[in-house]
Amino acid sequence: MIIGIPKEIKEQEGRVAMTPDGVFELTRRGHKVFVQRGAGVESQLPDENYQRAGAVILDHIEDVYATADMIVKVKEPIEKEYPLIKKDQVIFTYFHFASNKKLTEAMLSSGSVCIAYETVIDKNGALPLLIPMSEVAGRLSIQQGAKYLEKPQGGKGVVLGGVPGVKPAEVVIIGAGVVGHNAAQMAAGLGARVKILDVNLNRLRYLSEILPSNVETLYSTEMSIAESIKTADLVIGATLLVGAKAPHLVKREMLKEMVPGTVMIDVSVDQGGCFETTHPTTHAHPTYEVDGIVHYCVANIPGAVPVTSTRALTNSTLPYVIRLAENGWAGACKQFPDLRSGVNIVKGEVVFKNVADSLDLPYVELNL
Repeated sequence: MIIGIPKEIKEQEGRVAMTPDGVFELTRRGHKVFVQRGAGVESQLPDENYQRAGAVILDHIEDVYATADMIVKVKEPIEKEYPLIKKDQVIFTYFHFASNKKLTEAMLSSGSVCIAYETVIDKNGALPLLIPMSEVAGRLSIQQGAKYLEKPQGGKGVVLGGVPGVKPAEVVIIGAGVVGHNAAQMAAGLGARVKILDVNLNRLRYLSEILPSNVETLYSTEMSIAESIKTADLVIGATLLVGAKAPHLVKREMLKEMVPGTVMIDVSVDQGGCFETTHPTTHAHPTYEVDGIVHYCVANIPGAVPVTSTRALTNSTLPYVIRLAENGWAGACKQFPDLRSGVNIVKGEVVFKNVADSLDLPYVELNL
């Protein structure tokens, strides 16, 4: 198979979809890999490393798309890339279709096969291609939250861990999945008082056992969320419905009860956000205020640390890329049910129900 690795062109996105190690694993199996010049530079992966691994370097993104049977990316294609995608071409990346109807319609029109990292589900019910970036995003959410709580950044002016004689900050995390768990670990490690909310009692029991004593678990209801965020210094939104839009759990009216300068970070922004007041931001302009509350809603949080993120992502995606390259997309989906769940769009049809339902589009069952 011919595999293309384009340079990401989303604003301030430094990740690349594959490391030279990954390229070598493909080329030694007889596949051809074309990498756009400079694709890995921001991840400290120069072109020479890709060439030594057997890749061919192409100067222009148009050439990568025109040459490849399968495009492997990090983020969803943006408008400049829509015309480059060919009929029957496989696109393997994060898509987050449920919050982006324009992207969905463009991919339907392209006649391509869209396989989304975020909906690949393994036999244990886990999301193996979402987990590594969720780990990064969860940890970074606390790092960014600590920064934007500083007064010059618009925050209250508090240190997460406090100091002797001064109480630590209060961090509220809505959602106890991978993002929430990693955020709680980081916040607790810095000495903050942490509340983590979820509707899954078994998950809360597990986290209660493994996290330190400065982490409190709470059952999530609209009232418990409203009460918890009133006194919070930092609120992390970390909810997920696989392939569907995130529910709005923090309503606009709740902000009026919060203390000005509180920071809210919506890690669910890719799926539409779990705060009613969420809209996507970029690393260049990451925050905005609503009713005196600082919102950080960057849609590609792990892109801020591409050296870490690229390697973590390739570790997880490479086995699936190899399966797709060796068997073709349909053959791979027949052999590996977890890959089948990743298929969202096939040649003009939505084949993932949560995407169809979220966007009010016709749903067609995947037929292999």
